[in-house]
Parts: sequence; structure tokens; C-alpha cells
Amino acid sequence: MPESTRSSWDWKRFFQTLSYFEVLPIFSCLRKMLFGTTPPTPPTVAESILFDFRSLANAPSQFWGSLDDVVMGGVSQSNWQQQSDMAVFSGRVSVQNSGGFASVRTRDFNPPLDLSGYTGLELHLQGDGQRYKFLVRDEDRWDSVAYAISFDSVADQWMTVQLPFAQMIPVQRAKTVRDGRQLHLSQIYSLQLMLSKFEYDGALNPLFSPGEFRLAVQTIRVY
Repeated sequence: MPESTRSSWDWKRFFQTLSYFEVLPIFSCLRKMLFGTTPPTPPTVAESILFDFRSLANAPSQFWGSLDDVVMGGVSQSNWQQQSDMAVFSGRVSVQNSGGFASVRTRDFNPPLDLSGYTGLELHLQGDGQRYKFLVRDEDRWDSVAYAISFDSVADQWMTVQLPFAQMIPVQRAKTVRDGRQLHLSQIYSLQLMLSKFEYDGALNPLFSPGEFRLAVQTIRVY
């Protein structure tokens, strides 16, 4: 199907997304009543590691959920699954319905993480040659300002990327917040990994390609 073709919107997945992240209180309450689900205890920094997906005990579904452009009417889809000694962020990004991003985000940490003693985040990963983004938030509001940084992957090659906090850009929906304050590292509420058609302020991601994508992650550390 050509990318210019408009596709039907998956409203069920829209409500599932908002329910998982507890954006709609009534759906969140029903979810807790029926399934007894509550956010897990936030990760602790052990030997500089926040998430270690090399262990089956650290399945990404404990903290992370898909957050795709379905929340804006798009049709992109992503998964974040444990595979052997890694977590794999994969799926299909489509620009239909004015969409163009797929992501996975943690539910808000309660209490938030204190990363004030560190310089940045470090990911050990294997990508597909596309440019991805990593975002962090220091507020527990759903649509708060995020602090974003882009990084390039090399197809089928394991690599370590460092993401300095000082180089993260305050953004809201891929638009730079010009008067944005500095990131409050003592109160990090959520983390997000994203593949997007857009870079910042309307500029296109030069390495973006619609269709299938895959990014494997073994560890997320602080340094």
C-alpha cells in the first residue's frame, strides 16, 4: 500500500496506550481493578546499570510500553520484547495519516530517579542504520517538556553510544522549547526511545526510512 494512502485509525490501540500510561484516570482505575496492575518499583543504579536486558528477570514489559503515533491518528506500530540476552524495539513506521513515529516509554517512576551524580546515559545496542532519539522527562505530566538527543546506529553492528545530559535539547512534540530550563537530573520521571520521521523544528531525520525497523538493546547505563 502506498505511504500516501490513508489508513483506518486503530482506536482500540489508542485507548490501550493511554490506559497503560494512566493518562485516562477512569480506564486506569478499571485496569487496576480488573488486573491489579500497578507501576513496578523504579530501577536502582547498581554498578551504573539502570536496565540490564541480558537477564530474563529484567523483561522490558515490566516498565516499558509502546507509544506510537496512534495517539495522534497515525498507524505506526512498535513492540519492545525480550529476545535471548537483549530487548528488541521493532515494528513498522508509517507516514500515513500524517504520522511518522514509533516509540517505547517507561511508565512514570515513583519516586523519580536521582541521576544528579552522572554525566549522561550509555546504551549498548545493535541497530539498522537509522537515526533514533532518546528522551527523558523531569516532570510527571503526560505531555511535559522532554529532553531529547539523537544518535545514529550502524546496521547489524553492536556499539556503545553515550548520550550526555548537557547536550539534550528541550522539546515538545519535536519542537525546540527556546526558553527551556535545564534538565533537573535529581527527578527523572521517565525514559523514552523513539524512531521518528522528524528531527527537530520541522527538519526531517536524514536517516529515516519508513517501513520495518529494529533496534536491539542490551544495557542502559549511567556514566
